Amino acid sequence: MSNKALATEFETLVGKDNVLTDATDLHAYSYDAAVLDQVQPAVVVRPTTSEALGKTVKFCNDNGFKVTVRGAGTNLSGGTIPHPGGVVILTTALDKILELNTEDLYAVVQPGVITAKFAAAVAAKGLLYPPDPGSQAVSTLGGNVAENAGGLRALKYGVTKDYVMGVDFFDVNGELVRSGGKTVKCVTGYNLAGLMIASEGTLGVFEKLTLKLVPPPAAFKAMMAVFNNVMDASQAVAAIIANQIVPATLELMDNFTIRTVENFRKAGLPVDAGAMLLIEVDGHAAQVEDEAAKVEAICKKHNAQSVRVAKDAAERNAVWQARRDALPALARVRPTTVLEDATVPRSKIPDMMAALDRIAKKYNLTIGTFGHAGDGNLHPTILTDKRDHDEWKRVEEAIDVIFDEALALGGTLSGEHGIGLAKSKYMKNELGVATIEYSRRMKSVLDPKGILNPGKLLGPLLG
Repeated sequence: MSNKALATEFETLVGKDNVLTDATDLHAYSYDAAVLDQVQPAVVVRPTTSEALGKTVKFCNDNGFKVTVRGAGTNLSGGTIPHPGGVVILTTALDKILELNTEDLYAVVQPGVITAKFAAAVAAKGLLYPPDPGSQAVSTLGGNVAENAGGLRALKYGVTKDYVMGVDFFDVNGELVRSGGKTVKCVTGYNLAGLMIASEGTLGVFEKLTLKLVPPPAAFKAMMAVFNNVMDASQAVAAIIANQIVPATLELMDNFTIRTVENFRKAGLPVDAGAMLLIEVDGHAAQVEDEAAKVEAICKKHNAQSVRVAKDAAERNAVWQARRDALPALARVRPTTVLEDATVPRSKIPDMMAALDRIAKKYNLTIGTFGHAGDGNLHPTILTDKRDHDEWKRVEEAIDVIFDEALALGGTLSGEHGIGLAKSKYMKNELGVATIEYSRRMKSVLDPKGILNPGKLLGPLLG
């Protein structure tokens, strides 16, 4: 089928204004936030109704067109890079909050709702939706569920999967499959909602999400602990958790990241610090005071040079803005930014930080490390230039070693960024061949033509 004929078919399904075939338009959908080669699709389709979405999926399956579903494209592992000559289905027009229930504490949304806008709407009702990925200002809830996104609050409140009550999705035949519901307890049938979480668009196309909401904390206290070196800061992280204190957030920034952020934002960060912890405790007022005092004592016991408590909301917001600035600030240093997602048990943070230091020196690379230290989720960020072939070869070798180190410490390939194309080659190292083959057999039954995001997560299907 020619591109013109293909466009005409899709126009009958979603309308002429919602079909893109011009090369310039298609280029914008040929990549995501991962540092991978661009792949141009044949067409981009933007359904504006659930009915049109289902018909589009069915049409693609009937004709064997490979499909990549895309929200905002903030994916960091190549999960939304399309198949060559395939179809990109955009969910950005499916952006309605269908229900926000303050009595039973849930919301029903379409997959294209932007995360931050949803969180703001929930907050306006006096409730909290805790998942707060760094991309929340532009990322969509459908993408968050597909990748099981985390965020700064994941330490205490959990990640996206902990707030998914139900997922309604289209199978490859365009049939609507319902899973989960609006009740706190629901064990009707297989846990298909759980199957969809972190499936990266390989098993179904989301139509509707039911998400859990919670009451916000009554009080909170944010603080900044400054250390002479990253090992002391890492030991403090492990000690806080070992003392059975679970802050809402517990973030780490190394010296390079601190200096880079300060140059970017002029936030008054301690540029001479070897490392910095950004910590927030929340809950009832008395609990907050008690835990804040304990955290401060633990940090000082582990050689913190200072512990500064935010005196008001403005100072608190400035602290967290500095943390959110880490990636954009680092991205300005070199032409190519490789943001990795090495995650280890929390007690192994000091070992992983030491390993990253060794790796940076061995491969002569600049690596700025920040991340959700409280849950073991570090983001070693390699600043490089992909056009420098010798350096890029060292980068690729270093990435291999980073994941070897993380797995050796009992960690995992990804805490929140997903597998996509970028990490599928490492999957056997963590899960083993039998797990991958089991998953491939399952996908081959649910998606016999292999149209749903082929090559992602598990690599190419067999046969």
